Amino acid sequence: MGYDIERFVGYVNEGLLCSICRDVLEDPLQAPCEHAFCTACIHGWLVHHSNCPEDRQVIDVALLRPLYRYMKNDLNRLQLHCRNREYGCEMVCSLESIDRHERECEYSQIPCSNAGCTVQIERRNLDGHLAVCEYRSRECPNGCGYTILSAEDTQHNCVAELRTELELLR
Repeated sequence: MGYDIERFVGYVNEGLLCSICRDVLEDPLQAPCEHAFCTACIHGWLVHHSNCPEDRQVIDVALLRPLYRYMKNDLNRLQLHCRNREYGCEMVCSLESIDRHERECEYSQIPCSNAGCTVQIERRNLDGHLAVCEYRSRECPNGCGYTILSAEDTQHNCVAELRTELELLR
């Protein structure tokens, strides 16, 4: 599946669209007949067909090759919005650098790093979430030295914990 054409700024040449999904080529391959496809699209197509979806010429996976360099350069120069635009990211960059930006984008939804927490949060808000996450661990405020989860605060009993530890040492 290609890149949604709605993400692109300005005109996108028809030759840079996948002949199967009609989106902008993603990880493109070219058939001997020179039609271009997203790798995922053409591999999926060739599971059930043995011909080009455009001109019906016979093609085989082994005959697929990378896109011509000049077409790849044109593709890489296209400008597009970050996929996190709906969350507030205003970044517009080249297709060539979009993956790097999106891996580091402050608006990307990422999982909380605390074990047991299932919250997905924007990268830019992670520190704030970690400070209040019910699954964060911290040292007991009463000084017994135990590490407890915030969710276990009310159930934690220093005397009982220390007694259990003492019994284990005997």
